[in-house]
Amino acid sequence: MPVVSITLLPGYDPDTQHRMVNRVADAVRSVIDSPEAGTTVFVHEASAYRRDGKVFSAGRAAHPVAGEVVRSFLQAVQNRDMATAQKCLHPDFRMCFPGGIVLHTLEELNSWAQQRYSGIRKHFESFEESWQGDATVVFCHGTLQGTWLNGETFEGIRFMDRLVVQGGLITRQDVWNDLAEQRNA
Repeated sequence: MPVVSITLLPGYDPDTQHRMVNRVADAVRSVIDSPEAGTTVFVHEASAYRRDGKVFSAGRAAHPVAGEVVRSFLQAVQNRDMATAQKCLHPDFRMCFPGGIVLHTLEELNSWAQQRYSGIRKHFESFEESWQGDATVVFCHGTLQGTWLNGETFEGIRFMDRLVVQGGLITRQDVWNDLAEQRNA
């Protein structure tokens, strides 16, 4: 059964340490066929260490939880709070919608969306994170409901978003949904 020890410099809050041990345990179990009860991960704190001729006594800042960054962004867009949504985005942000539509700004998104529907909301069913190097990929899925341009309402339309978060900012959003199939029905 795997036993993993993590050594950190002081200053990481308990929530950050809990996130770390849970993610390391998940990573270990994705490689080793070990039951949950047989996987142990714990944290030690070192008061200081030396590297490259320099002494360090505090760790770096923890990343925000990527799923929370994504949820805040999507909620802000849905609430038309574009100033808050913009704070979640990397300067090189890009989004890709069904049909290969690539947009780079929230203003472009608003202009494009106004040609498709008069209002839309997302019902979130889940947020899942996947860690890839220094980026976290967040998958979000659920259903869409809203109003077409002609005033008819729709609901229960499937969607899935894949967002990449790096350094606490969203760099990319890919969107898949069944909106076109319902609009043409």
